[in-house]
Amino acid sequence: MGQERVRQAFLIQAESCEKLGSPFMGRLCRVLNARLDDSTPAGAMALGWPGDPSPSKDSVPLRLAGALHAVVLKEMDEGLVRVYPPHEADDYMLWQGVNAVLHSHSGFICEWMQSPPQTNEVRRSSALYAGLCVISQFAGNRALTLLELGASAGLNLVCDAYGYRFDGHHYGNPDAALVMEPKWFGETPPPVLVKVTRRQGCDINPLDVTQEEDRLRMRSYDWADQPDRLERMDKAIAIALGGEAPFTLEQADAELWLRKNLMELPAAGSPRVVMHSIAWQYFPAATQAACRSVIDEAGANATAQAPLFQLSMEADDTGDRGAGLTLRSWPGSETRMLARVDFHGRWIDWRYCHEFAGRINPTLSILGHDRRN
Repeated sequence: MGQERVRQAFLIQAESCEKLGSPFMGRLCRVLNARLDDSTPAGAMALGWPGDPSPSKDSVPLRLAGALHAVVLKEMDEGLVRVYPPHEADDYMLWQGVNAVLHSHSGFICEWMQSPPQTNEVRRSSALYAGLCVISQFAGNRALTLLELGASAGLNLVCDAYGYRFDGHHYGNPDAALVMEPKWFGETPPPVLVKVTRRQGCDINPLDVTQEEDRLRMRSYDWADQPDRLERMDKAIAIALGGEAPFTLEQADAELWLRKNLMELPAAGSPRVVMHSIAWQYFPAATQAACRSVIDEAGANATAQAPLFQLSMEADDTGDRGAGLTLRSWPGSETRMLARVDFHGRWIDWRYCHEFAGRINPTLSILGHDRRN
């Protein structure tokens, strides 16, 4: 029964990868579902996983796939490199390369799989920055304090250092070395320049961009047949290393870290933004509940001079495609759906924002800005 749950996780991950534009990852997960056995320590570890192996929990398929990609990126096995993109190989050849590595580098793979995937997908910054445009306009364009949960290496904490093109219009840093252009639907966000005064994040296992092994871990979870993701990651890492948008990361439990940061008296004129992207689902239920309690408590004490916002890009149970980009704000405890967003930030559908704003409050026209009229 345990192995069947793991194999089913590989099939679910395969479908997800294919929908997210990675046919190679889809093939790899299907090959592993069909052929992986427990004859190696790595195979036995994956198939005998004691927790929930599904993509929304322990994500065993991505742990194993990330370990294999790390072997390729480190050029530890020439045979595996030859069956990975940009090279072509059929399923039989792919399995032969993978199986050989499972035997020869099982120790490396087992150690790698001890930690959960950490993509720190940079393109999600497009959705977060769009949300920060709305927050900035609500807050009178005052400089923001960003507090990120599940921040990984902090690359989305510096989203104001990147440039964006939303429906042909430029946002963000006009001189950015990294410019992202997601496919856009609907009106565009308020055309403001987001200002940030502090950037802080926490993660149960934060990564340090100054460390080669941590950079490898991030790059390994960018899929091998999507070199554009690797290119964006490398540019984002260079920006972080350049120090133009300094941030701090702490290894900490999300609830304790939130309580420490939110219960401190906020600096006047610095609205606080708790943000997270494709991280909440990995928190234990007890941590989720505790974080909600802390945020609600801090929100109850928020004022117009010291407002609080929660900006989340997370999977939800609406049945709609992609993740929901949701904004909560205090004082007032309002919740607004801003957009649906591709999990890797390839597209942003801002029409949800317009429809939702019209339903709850016709005066919320600042949620969308149509510069084509």
